[in-house]
Amino acid sequence: MENAAVIPARFASTRLPGKPLLSDTGKPLIQHVVEAARRAKSLRRVIVATDDDRIADAVRAFGGEVAMTRADHPTGTDRVAEVAATISNAAIIVNVQGDEPEIEGSSIDRLITLLQEDPDAPMATLATPIRDEAVYRDPSCVKVVASTRGRALYFSRSPIPFHRDAAPDFADPAAPAALLHLGIYAYRRDFLLRIGELPRSPLEAAEKLEQLRVLEAGLPIALGIVDEPSIGIDTPEDYRRFVERHRRRHGA
Repeated sequence: MENAAVIPARFASTRLPGKPLLSDTGKPLIQHVVEAARRAKSLRRVIVATDDDRIADAVRAFGGEVAMTRADHPTGTDRVAEVAATISNAAIIVNVQGDEPEIEGSSIDRLITLLQEDPDAPMATLATPIRDEAVYRDPSCVKVVASTRGRALYFSRSPIPFHRDAAPDFADPAAPAALLHLGIYAYRRDFLLRIGELPRSPLEAAEKLEQLRVLEAGLPIALGIVDEPSIGIDTPEDYRRFVERHRRRHGA
C-alpha cells in the first residue's frame, strides 16, 4: 500500500483567475505546490487533479503527474475522491490545496502519522496556535478546539474557545489562546470514497464548513498542531508577497 497526495487545481478563481499558471518566479504556481509536496518523505505519488487542459499541459511540461477529472465537481474534495477511486493500492490520500506553494513536507508527513497512530480516525487535519487577536476574531479564519486525545471537537468561524473571564493572551507560547485550522486533510482511501454519502448536516450548513459533516455524523477527526501555518495564495497581493519571498530565498 502507498500514500499519495492529490492537488485539486482549477483555472477559474474569482479573486485571482488563472492562479495555478502564474509564473512570475519562473515556474507556474502549481509547480511550486507539487515540488513542496514531493518533499514529504511518506508519499509515493503527487498527482494534480484538474479539468483544465492548460493546467494539465503545464504540469506535464515540468514532469508532474496529472489526472483529468470531471468539470462539475462542487468541491475540491469531490475532485480528489474521483482521482482516489483510480488508485486502488493507496492507503492514505492527502488533499493538498493547489494554492499552497510553501506547504512543508513535514506537515504532510505529520498528517499521515496521525492516521497511522489513530486507527479509529478516518481523516486527519492540522492546526496552528493563533498569535494575533485579529485572526481570532476574523470569521474568514476557521478556528478549532481539540480534545486531550488529539482529536477535533469543533470547528467554527466564531472565536472559540470563548474566554469568558479575561481577554486571552495571544503572546503566551506555552498556552495558545486558540487554534487556527489549516485547510489540509488526509483521508483513509475507503472513507474518502464514501464521504459524499454522508448527509449534509445542519452545522455544516450554518458554518459553511464541510468538516462539520464528519463530526456531526459522530466520526472522529485526528488533529495535529504545527508551529507555523503555510501561506495560501488567494489574491494578487498574496501572490506578489510570495514572489518576493521566493526571490529573497533564491537570491534573485
